[in-house]
Amino acid sequence: MDEQTRKLYEECSTGCQMAIESMQQIKDFTQDTTLFQLIEKYIDRHSRLGGNAKDHLIDSGNEVKTPGMMASAFSWFSTELKLNLNDDNSKIAKLLIDGCSMGIKTLGERANTLNRADKSADALARKIIKTEEEMIRELESFL
Repeated sequence: MDEQTRKLYEECSTGCQMAIESMQQIKDFTQDTTLFQLIEKYIDRHSRLGGNAKDHLIDSGNEVKTPGMMASAFSWFSTELKLNLNDDNSKIAKLLIDGCSMGIKTLGERANTLNRADKSADALARKIIKTEEEMIRELESFL
């Protein structure tokens, strides 16, 4: 596996892991059954997509990295603070949409920068971006 492909798979893997951690945390504040089920659906999708990236890394003898401790801690703290002040559906949807937008921006930039990565890594990155876009569309009804 070449370096650009490895880096793109790593970005897919860590991005999905950060998304899963954030959604699991937010899910604890969610009282609306429909919103709760939506979050669960996207946790499952991100788990499968992130697992795909991890499988490619492991199969090629690469180490699977975890999200940085500081980024995870900041994300956790800011989510806790925001939702402890207001945990209605609109606030939850806004936080999730912000996270999706950040994921789209970050992964899109990395996919464009790592443009010599193999087609399967690029396709996975684009699939994750599409999943984030779909989640935003589904969350809009909660605003």
